[in-house]
Amino acid sequence: MSKTSIDVAWNKKMSFKTFLNGHKIVLDANKKVGGEDKGPPPKPFMLIALGGCTGMDVISILKKMRVDVEDFHVKVEGELTEEHPKHYHKMHVIYEFKGKNLPMDKLKKAVALSEDRYCGVSATYKKVMELTSEIKIIN
Repeated sequence: MSKTSIDVAWNKKMSFKTFLNGHKIVLDANKKVGGEDKGPPPKPFMLIALGGCTGMDVISILKKMRVDVEDFHVKVEGELTEEHPKHYHKMHVIYEFKGKNLPMDKLKKAVALSEDRYCGVSATYKKVMELTSEIKIIN
């Protein structure tokens, strides 16, 4: 079993900083709630984690399938609850592919493998919220 540990240090006011694999990350709140907007707030990192995890899986799988993708974007939309504690109760992933003669069956298979088998972020989120997705080919 693998274990990860993060130290998130208060950086005064509403700001916090951390290092992840040698990369500095600064979190902050906007000025309306006492922050100085020195960095993004923490909650949207959940969307980034899902997009990055599934995106890396999909590209890796498509390379193995010898599918030539010219450009690829993973867009993640999160819907927050109205009541506190505000949390994401729905996320929708949009996989946007660009390329010539992209086989939809292989794109669907790569996305399904990521969502159902490989992406640990997706597996975790599915336990606590509704996750949906769609595939788009952009010409």
